[in-house]
Amino acid sequence: MKLPSSLIKDGPERAPHRSLLRALGLSTRDITRPFIAIVNSWNEIIPGHIHLKRLAQAAKDGVRTAGGTPFEFNTIGICDGLAMGHQGMRYSLASREIIADSIEVMIKAHYFDAMVLISSCDKIVPGHLMAAARLDIPSIVITGGPMMPGLFRGRSVDLMTVFEALGEFQQGRVTQNDLRELEKCACPGPGSCAGLFTANTMACLTEALGMSLPGCGAMHATDPAKERLAKESGRQIMALLREGVTPSDIMTEKAFKNAVTVDMALGGSTNTVLHLSAIAQELGLRVTLDEFDRISRTTPHICDLRPSGRYFMREFEKAGGVPALLKRLQSKLNLGVLTVTGKRLSEVIRKNRVLDDQIIRPLSDPIHAEGGIAILRGNLAPKGAVVKFSSVPTNMLRFKGPAVVFDSEEEAVRGIEGKVEEGDVVVIRYEGPTGGPGMREMLIPTSLIVGMGLSDKVAVLTDGRFSGATRGPCIGHIAPEAAMNGPIATLKQGDIIEIDVPGRKLSVRLSSPVISQRQSNLKPRKRVVKGVLGRIFPPSH
Repeated sequence: MKLPSSLIKDGPERAPHRSLLRALGLSTRDITRPFIAIVNSWNEIIPGHIHLKRLAQAAKDGVRTAGGTPFEFNTIGICDGLAMGHQGMRYSLASREIIADSIEVMIKAHYFDAMVLISSCDKIVPGHLMAAARLDIPSIVITGGPMMPGLFRGRSVDLMTVFEALGEFQQGRVTQNDLRELEKCACPGPGSCAGLFTANTMACLTEALGMSLPGCGAMHATDPAKERLAKESGRQIMALLREGVTPSDIMTEKAFKNAVTVDMALGGSTNTVLHLSAIAQELGLRVTLDEFDRISRTTPHICDLRPSGRYFMREFEKAGGVPALLKRLQSKLNLGVLTVTGKRLSEVIRKNRVLDDQIIRPLSDPIHAEGGIAILRGNLAPKGAVVKFSSVPTNMLRFKGPAVVFDSEEEAVRGIEGKVEEGDVVVIRYEGPTGGPGMREMLIPTSLIVGMGLSDKVAVLTDGRFSGATRGPCIGHIAPEAAMNGPIATLKQGDIIEIDVPGRKLSVRLSSPVISQRQSNLKPRKRVVKGVLGRIFPPSH
């Protein structure tokens, strides 16, 4: 089999190219071997990435022992926690596209034969998977692993605890000394934040898609086994190359249905709706909102994990992690799909078992009868909206109340305390992809509401997004967004909003003529955006 890398290293006419390769210290033997890209998102600003150099080195060792020549390069990465609550969050979703594009540029320009993708955190894992799907050369993913929870006065805590304590501090429920002590211990080391937030949800779904080795998704960053798994991944990419197995062989329509099923059983982040559909699109496949909702209606939520549940990723891994969950869900999965092990899913999960029925519940004894995400529609969201069903308190599943309207996240943060009270529906608009731009996450406003003791008394709606750490009756991705003259732009203070999560409805108590009249009176909002945000989220987006 003639490999892509032969185009830059074989024959007399490539002597100049080989000269450059020798400048890297490569021997003739190194040059004749397959060229394997080690795509690493390591940097020194994200706790979820600070340890990835070790995993990259282990992966390179695995590649070399299996007969390949590894070349490491880096992608960018944004820490959503550090970008939260200010203008930096506008760049988070945009970074996913930049990451995928940068990998494409490096792979195409240098004709790599295969790649090992090493990443962690919210938009970075999806960006790597998008690139794998787009390029369709043999690929394997190593996700960096969860952070261990911290310990604060005898109880386990994580980053979400700190965000919510901020709301308690502003209410006078905790002191500044309490907050300072908590911030020092909540994030005790490397890894993606310790609950089932977006980063760990995507790591689990990468494994469910078949793109990482068994156990990778929940294996913690500080576990020495992570380096062993990285080395094995380096060896396995050479097997995939020999067999000619590419991402399109693995990430099939059936594999995406498996991933959505796992997502519903986990009760994962609503951001997966954006990410799985974007990855599938790179393969010419569609994962629609209706598909998410259909699978949610038939898949029980069986994992009691934070932010809405009791347990951390640490307990999920001890219960057996993704392999055990796949075993539990086998009656609902397509077991004939191929994985990066080179085996079908049925063979991969054959010996798996659940080690703790409280953390990964039996299908007959679920936490909720339906899955973790629901898609709502109605005159307020004609094209759909997304809610984490598993995090909505029972008393809020059906709810109505007057709108308290804010035209930005900053306006909401300033106004929630003093303007919002029990029974209200907080609306945060002009935060969609175009209107933001960038579709920011609303973790600061929702954390303030939790800190005020209103998480089961107030609903929140936005055309932006919610963090995977958000809990409570929070409905996002409302479409059309306000900047596109969606009905959410017509809302006024006091309009009565009706939410029916089991019935999948989101409406405002206004007639169609009134909504149309208000839409016709909307004035275009001035939008001056330069640079990358203007390119990725143009006004016509």
